[in-house]
Amino acid sequence: MPEARPEAGGLVDTSVLVRYLTGDPPLLAAQAKDLVEGDGIVLLTDVVLLETSHVLRAVYGVPREAIVDALVAFLRRENVRPVDRPKDILTTALGLCRPSGRVSIADALIWAAARTAGVPVYTFDKRFPDEGIAVVPG
Repeated sequence: MPEARPEAGGLVDTSVLVRYLTGDPPLLAAQAKDLVEGDGIVLLTDVVLLETSHVLRAVYGVPREAIVDALVAFLRRENVRPVDRPKDILTTALGLCRPSGRVSIADALIWAAARTAGVPVYTFDKRFPDEGIAVVPG
């Protein structure tokens, strides 16, 4: 098995991102901070964004606006590279769900996928965001 080279970058999972954003527990949070704020590239998937938002809300009771702000700030780090779609699409998607309870973070990520792929979304959800994409009743 090849040896890991953190400076070359690697995928972070939900546990690292949650520790980084919450500072809990302190020892793991310090390790997460060293990793995230180090010299290496931090690769991030949509799944980790979604899981992190869920953990922050369900376990830590963080309000939606604070979750969105924290995830957007994380995405704006120079060394963070989303692997599923462009950073600007993800930050726009997260921005859709910040001002109201109308759009969930999951729906925002589906919106981002449709926007990136240039395809419509088929849904029965009348509240699904249609900014820049076609939403077609399923």
